[in-house]
Amino acid sequence: MKWKRSERLVDMTRYLIEHPHTLVPLTYFAERYNAAKSSISEDLSIVKETFEAVGMGSLVTLSGASGGVRFIPKVSEEKTHEVIEQLISELGQTDRLLPGGYLFLTDLLGKPQLMNQIGKIFASHFAEQSIDVIMTVATKGIPIAHAIARHLNVPVVIVRQDSKVTEGSTVSINYVSGSTGRIQTMALSKRSMKSGQRVLLTDDFMKAGGTMVGMKNLLKEFECELAGIAVLVEADHPSQTLIDDYVSLVRLSGVDEQRQTIELQQGNIFNY
Repeated sequence: MKWKRSERLVDMTRYLIEHPHTLVPLTYFAERYNAAKSSISEDLSIVKETFEAVGMGSLVTLSGASGGVRFIPKVSEEKTHEVIEQLISELGQTDRLLPGGYLFLTDLLGKPQLMNQIGKIFASHFAEQSIDVIMTVATKGIPIAHAIARHLNVPVVIVRQDSKVTEGSTVSINYVSGSTGRIQTMALSKRSMKSGQRVLLTDDFMKAGGTMVGMKNLLKEFECELAGIAVLVEADHPSQTLIDDYVSLVRLSGVDEQRQTIELQQGNIFNY
């Protein structure tokens, strides 16, 4: 089959978007479309210009026999502000306030488009990092972890509060909850990660950071390296926070449970 240029451009764009952070050899496209490498290079130049013009990301070209192109998803600062403003607007509804200063997030975590945007923002922020795995704690961190993983093209591992027979052999650790001071347990299957991998930790809500400390300790057990921490919403408790090196989209700066008021502001993503 001989592809028209318009057909090649559409299919090539689709393929690159579906395979972010993946080095695709020019020979792959040349064989796929039965076209000369020179034509493929011209097509890729058009795709690159379009990606950058609309703020979708960048197309990185690597020369040489083993070279090719790699699509790196990116989100503009303007779009990031737009998503954060949307989050603050929805999270500011007083019926979201839960006992203990928590916010109801489940409905937002179930919105595919919103999660896709959040995942792309975090993936864009950590695009220059070498990340092999996304780690989160079951259950509400799972949608965010998968959204980030989608745009970094890496696997997700899920830490659980208790081991299950379907996980096989596990590594368990005890950690102290930063908000309650209680000793809790988390477990991860031994098959989840390999030694030396760089891991991005993520969760939907961080109050004092005890869960993040627990996951960091798990990384040591697996001889893995911390690549970064991404949090959707952080609670502003400077005297209690156990983690100081993280990225957040929204900060819960104040809660009055009696008056049912919620104070929210932009997280630290632009200051990180």
